Amino acid sequence: QVQLVESGGGLVQAGGSLRLSCAASGNIFSINIMGWYRQAPGKQRELVAQITGPGRTNYADSVKGRFTISRDNAKNTVYLQMNSLKPEDTAVYYCRVVAANIYWGQGTQVTVSS
Repeated sequence: QVQLVESGGGLVQAGGSLRLSCAASGNIFSINIMGWYRQAPGKQRELVAQITGPGRTNYADSVKGRFTISRDNAKNTVYLQMNSLKPEDTAVYYCRVVAANIYWGQGTQVTVSS
């Protein structure tokens, strides 16, 4: 089992920045991919960014150049630095970890006002 605790969501004006964190605990030795998904009201959950153990990353086209994913393997934590936020970035953001199984965080709300 892997437990995930997210933090860092909130309300920000367009053009602002937020940093999300997701700390993993439990059976962390099996963790491979760590990432962030988001779900806006009335829309499907979508990949935002993910990072492998060695550090390979991929991003949704809509966030490239604005968001940066990183991970601290010593702290078993993945981060999402979000800059130049837009109202369309408003969503619940979920941490997702791929280990022996797939685990999801509880979600953190990000609201960007225009």
